[in-house]
Order: sequence, then C-alpha cells, then structure tokens
Amino acid sequence: MDAHHLVQNQPNENIPDFGPGDTVKVNYRVKEGERTRVQPFQGIVLLKSGGKSPSASFTVRRIAQGIGIERKFPLYSPNVESVDVLRYGKVRRARLYYFRERSGRAARIKERMVNGRPLRPQVKNR
Repeated sequence: MDAHHLVQNQPNENIPDFGPGDTVKVNYRVKEGERTRVQPFQGIVLLKSGGKSPSASFTVRRIAQGIGIERKFPLYSPNVESVDVLRYGKVRRARLYYFRERSGRAARIKERMVNGRPLRPQVKNR
C-alpha cells in the first residue's frame, strides 16, 4: 500500500476548504520532550500546493513583533489537529508572494462578499 492510498483512506474532517488570501488559525501538535501540546498559528494563507496528493501543503504568514513569519504545514499530516477559517479574503492570485514586501495598510486584503454581505465561515460545534 502506498502513501496515496493511506491519505485517501484517512481524510481529515477538521480541515475545511480554504485558499490563498484567507485568514486561518492552524492548531498544530508539537512534541516537546516527552509531552505534546497544541500550538496555534494564525495568519494569512499565501499559497496551497500539491493539490490532492499526499504531499500537499499550505503556507501561512503572520507578523509577530514587527517581523514576518512564514510557516509551511503539510495538509494531510496527523499533527495538524484542525484548521479554522476566520475570514475569507478576496485575491486574484494563487500565490501571494508579493505580500512579503508589503506592510501596514498595504498588506490588507478585502473580504470576499456574497450579495453585498461578507462571506462568513461555517462554525462547527465541537
């Protein structure tokens, strides 16, 4: 059995549909010594790559203490506990590398609208 069949047999229902420009909160399981904890990472999705392959991943960027931090997460990793979409952004590109040079007001993304109202993510009861 190859990795492609393993991913198809074990989809992660805690990962909703999201794309570049969306603001997400990724809860990632981190092992420190003998204990594990969940570390949240909130930011804007710069890109998704790999499609539906087992090696698919996405990159999230945030600004912490004035410094830009980018983190790449494997989409189908068991360490990704959940991905919460906080806001849907309206962008025209699939890869938002130009965001690395922007700061402040220039780094804003408009919210995706439907019938004149902002598109809100569906919240699951846990």
